[in-house]
Amino acid sequence: MRVLCVIPAYWPAFQLGGPIFSVHNLNKALVKKDVEVNVYTTNAGLPRTVPINRETIVDGVRITYFTFTRFFEYLGTTGWQFSLPMTVALRRNLGLFDVIYIVAIWNYPVAIAAYYCRRHKKPYIISPRGLLYPYATGRKSWKKWPYYQLITRKVLQEAAAIHYTTGDESEKCHLPLGLKNKAIVVPNGIDLYEFKDLPEKERLRQRYPVLKGKKVILFLGRINWKKGLDILVKAYSLLAKERSDVHLLIVGGDEAGYLEKVKRWVKRYGIEQCVTFAGMLTGKEKIEAYTGSDIFVLASYSENFGIAVVEAMACGLPVIISNQVGIHEEISRFEAGMVIDTSAQQLAKGMESLLDNPQLREKMGENGKRLANERFRLDMIVDDMMRMYGDIVSSVKMAM
Repeated sequence: MRVLCVIPAYWPAFQLGGPIFSVHNLNKALVKKDVEVNVYTTNAGLPRTVPINRETIVDGVRITYFTFTRFFEYLGTTGWQFSLPMTVALRRNLGLFDVIYIVAIWNYPVAIAAYYCRRHKKPYIISPRGLLYPYATGRKSWKKWPYYQLITRKVLQEAAAIHYTTGDESEKCHLPLGLKNKAIVVPNGIDLYEFKDLPEKERLRQRYPVLKGKKVILFLGRINWKKGLDILVKAYSLLAKERSDVHLLIVGGDEAGYLEKVKRWVKRYGIEQCVTFAGMLTGKEKIEAYTGSDIFVLASYSENFGIAVVEAMACGLPVIISNQVGIHEEISRFEAGMVIDTSAQQLAKGMESLLDNPQLREKMGENGKRLANERFRLDMIVDDMMRMYGDIVSSVKMAM
């Protein structure tokens, strides 16, 4: 089977979000199953660091990073991402592939790939990755609604299937948009081998001496509006007023200058001395952040999955997430953490409760490891994806 993955930005453009990790991990795993995977993407977030407009191989995946023109910035930080070289490649090469997997919604690569798929009668799957959630589409709807009516609605309606990463995302997006095509739920997966030999807890404190003797609350993810950092900073300020044994560690890359907002909130609440901004961490340093912390928090306003939540659980770290994070039902069912509303008061109470109850932290940490192993193992997820691709290709052949 030959799969073409079209995505506006790709590995290693880490600062542009979770799909950068999860989609590449999936593609690597597919290659190991003898699926030929090609990726058409742009060099967004990767100026001068990748070969452009020609194929290169990364972890067995055939990737072409196309140049693009940056305009219509009101559509996003990288604009609409119009790419003439990608357009030419799609027109020439689309017939070589069995199925097209398109990630995202509001970008030119998505629109042009879907257009050529319809023109050449190639089956395509759309994976919106949370971009169709009501909270996400409701923000700046003045620009999204016209675009949806003109372009996105047809892209979605004509897809062979829509791939959602959680049941929550499917429930809140598919029927409410009136979509009649197939909704398929396959979660993101992580390679548990990366979490096999975990570093000692003290490694993090050696790296950041300010954490010695403290209980660490960890946020790890993109620094942007939807991650609920305003909730976390306010909740932590309430906690810090009552106790001096806690420290907040914020890990992640800035998006559109949002980090400065977060730092202003920290200063306004007078908690600069007990908050550390670590920037983006990857590889061993990221794992050390998980294993050296005591609680992981993600109080998002809108989150289709939450790959960092699964990584934290794989490290045995208890989690507190909002009920707007797509995997909140699984977290509750497995008792792998706490699920709260998007409320600073609730979050502060939850953090205090966990900090004061080491037995509960240990229990939730163990349950989280079990959940990661039973539901989000990459080798299991890739088999589900291969079945999805196979079913789509077979149904198209039967219809011919």
